[in-house]
Amino acid sequence: MSMLILHDPACANYEALGHPEKPDRVIHTAAYLQDTFPGWTWRSKFEEVPDETLLLAHTPKHLARLEVENDFDADTRYLPGISRYARSSVAAALLAARHAHDTGRPAFSLMRPPGHHATSNEAMGFCYLNQVAIATLAAMRDFDIRRIAVWDFDAHHGNGTEAILLGREGVLVSSVHQSPGYPGTGLHDLGNVRNWPVPPGSSRDLHMDTLRASLDAIVGFRPELILVSAGFDAYVGDPLTEMTLEAEDFASLGKWLQHTGIPAAAVLEGGYSADLPQLVGEFLGAWSE
Repeated sequence: MSMLILHDPACANYEALGHPEKPDRVIHTAAYLQDTFPGWTWRSKFEEVPDETLLLAHTPKHLARLEVENDFDADTRYLPGISRYARSSVAAALLAARHAHDTGRPAFSLMRPPGHHATSNEAMGFCYLNQVAIATLAAMRDFDIRRIAVWDFDAHHGNGTEAILLGREGVLVSSVHQSPGYPGTGLHDLGNVRNWPVPPGSSRDLHMDTLRASLDAIVGFRPELILVSAGFDAYVGDPLTEMTLEAEDFASLGKWLQHTGIPAAAVLEGGYSADLPQLVGEFLGAWSE
């Protein structure tokens, strides 16, 4: 199955020195995917996202705050042009969702910054705009679908996605994440949100069984589209977490996703190991088989 990669190299043009969310994450991953999967399709130009679409998930005050030259918190810094980069990341997620819906084939947004911690009115956790939440609400508005699911396997709980999509009719959020761990949320199920906390240092088998259950919950919901917050920081070598997954486990996640037979698109969230290119390749390669 052909894979569409959405990647604008300009997303590597900003950097906070010493920050783990650095340009090399996408630079090296793009190079690895191009070398390893030469037959895949790439797109680097996306339509500008109107404020009307961003406001499906965020407040006008938040959009204005992104332009203010002050850091949002110690981990989430103001950088010149950050609002533009975040909007481009949203644009790629929207195009990925559109492609999956229209063609039934997979798409992956290889962009930065990530988004799943951004709430309706707050940038945090390296995230400025919540791509997956915006794409979910835009899909419900623009596509003739009634049920959509978010699968978040990043090692950090997508608190922003939960907060924005909580209570939305026709939406299921299923998140597997390390707990205790940043941001300290996602301990219990809540309405249309299923949370699957996994203790630090848990065995691979326990973590994979939990991931399988989380995806089974999505399949049972019978969504017409799945949007994936694909974080690779549950890897045993990631410097920001205490999890134990190996590279081949991400291949299993891709294979599971492919076997659902449900149209799906994914966006890059976390993952801070130097092995990120290989982890992404394992996931996408198995998904596209």
